[in-house]
Amino acid sequence: MPSPQQARAQASAITSGKTAPEAEVSPTSRLRALFDGPHLSPGQRRIAQYLIENITEAAFLSITDLADRVGVSQPSVTRFAAAVGFSGYPALRERLQSIALGTLAGGPATAEVNRSNELQAAVDAEIENLENLRRDFADPDQVIDIGRKLSQSTPLTILGLRISVSLAEYFAYAARRVHPDVRLVTRGGSVAYDALLQSREAGGTWVLAFSMPRHATETLTAVRVARSAGLKVALITDLALGPVADEADVTFATGTGSRLVFDSYAAPGMMAAAVLQAMTDAGPERTQARLEEYEQIAEQHQFFLPD
Repeated sequence: MPSPQQARAQASAITSGKTAPEAEVSPTSRLRALFDGPHLSPGQRRIAQYLIENITEAAFLSITDLADRVGVSQPSVTRFAAAVGFSGYPALRERLQSIALGTLAGGPATAEVNRSNELQAAVDAEIENLENLRRDFADPDQVIDIGRKLSQSTPLTILGLRISVSLAEYFAYAARRVHPDVRLVTRGGSVAYDALLQSREAGGTWVLAFSMPRHATETLTAVRVARSAGLKVALITDLALGPVADEADVTFATGTGSRLVFDSYAAPGMMAAAVLQAMTDAGPERTQARLEEYEQIAEQHQFFLPD
């Protein structure tokens, strides 16, 4: 009889292509797609990030008010609008307002939000992050593609420093059940450099990196080292725009819960689980064989308490 993990591996394979017609792209994803194409300057990235984080309010600001909120000049806002493909700020604002009005129409009732306490509000924010991720998963082809590439990289290196260690450790622990050589890097500096260079020399082709706020300088440096060594980088983070994302080959951006003193990671955790699922789907025979072998060892040595 298969274990629960084996049964889930067999039954939960991801189906390629867009699915439910009601699963429209999330507002944050629409904005990231709008701003992600051109090469933006640091000041322009600040404008983009402010709009992503404050769309329902920022879409109705005048050019003067937006410049003041972000801390840039009015000409900088005009140049930003041109950089992302609009004739000027009025045309950009019209697009932003259409996105914002869709967000307001689909959001939770204001009265319900006002009735919630701080903990409930934090949960509501995470539910919104997960709803946005669900919309992004309407077309899972990129997740499927990266799962296949990570599965084929031997060794596969998982990088997570400082606050991102927990997500990296979770991913590496699970990935070792279905992949023969997973290397976890949770220390920066020369230790990370050695591990990344050795992974490339051993034949590795991909690194999966986690970068959660506050984004560590040493994560950016390690990603650059990986790229310079010839490794490709898939990144799970909260920002599609920024220095670390700029260095990655593929970025999966999901919202984090920031309503409490310390951030929560429901959506990044779900994204990590989705990539793991895609890895298991990429090699079903290897996945099944490795899970069966692990279950035999676990039973022999009594790793787990009986159900």
